Amino acid sequence: MPGDWGTGSAPFVRSAEIITEPLADVIDSDEFTPRLLHLISNALVWRESRLLRRSFNLGTNDWRVLSALSIRPGATSMQISEFVAMNKAVVSKSVNTLIARGLIVPADGARGSRHLYLTRAGADMHDQMKPISLQGQEIVLSGLTSDEVTQLNELLRRLLQRTPRLSNAPDASRDE
Repeated sequence: MPGDWGTGSAPFVRSAEIITEPLADVIDSDEFTPRLLHLISNALVWRESRLLRRSFNLGTNDWRVLSALSIRPGATSMQISEFVAMNKAVVSKSVNTLIARGLIVPADGARGSRHLYLTRAGADMHDQMKPISLQGQEIVLSGLTSDEVTQLNELLRRLLQRTPRLSNAPDASRDE
């Protein structure tokens, strides 16, 4: 039941400033699209990360870098960061892990702008990790028809085209 997180009242604090009941004007969490997308994404990532760590001692971020390089050989860390929408520091950590494991190699160049390539071992690791990611997709889409999957993917691509507007939105704190 919404708002029923504890045993009712909050006996540890007595104050008129504490709100113990749900507010009247709230977001409908069952209809709030960003929340629904987030929950699906988290479920996929948690599942994938657990399986990848157990099987390969690599995580989802490492998989994303390998996958990006399988699609875009020679990408720089910055390009990978943009392609997979990951923080540059997270990509850098994964790149260092994958280099240390011999799964990718950097070409000559300044750190951060070096072109990165899969090694044969990296390509083999990609091929071993890929089914885990595809299985997650199958689980999520299993109840949909092929037409619904096509429609869903088209809608998601349309939404993605609008995401640059999210980062260009004015900072609300500046308006105060």
